[in-house]
Amino acid sequence: QVQLVESGGGLVQPGGSLRLSCAASGFPLDYYAIGWFRQAPGKEREGVLCISDSDGVTYYTDSVKGRFTISGDNAKNTVYLQMNSLTPEDTAVYYCATGVFSCSSRSLYDYWGQGTQVTVSS
Repeated sequence: QVQLVESGGGLVQPGGSLRLSCAASGFPLDYYAIGWFRQAPGKEREGVLCISDSDGVTYYTDSVKGRFTISGDNAKNTVYLQMNSLTPEDTAVYYCATGVFSCSSRSLYDYWGQGTQVTVSS
């Protein structure tokens, strides 16, 4: 049974950093692509970053380039989203998702975590 559990969200000041974790179970980390998405209040869900064995790292939005990175730890079956230089515009619920083999299949993710809230505010 595929399961994803996000953690690491919280309140951070503008310019600060957070690292989100996505603990995966039910499959080995290198089997599926894993993507990070976010949804801000009143806005549609937005893709952020994806990692897969076939594609490497794919940015779904240019707004996080140079600030956010994604990495995986196969031993812990966990994917991380490192977020630096955070701005209030990054405030959202962040979700990890899987169930696709390529990051190019961004609209076809089958499995989603419950989300973790990130709030950037002074």
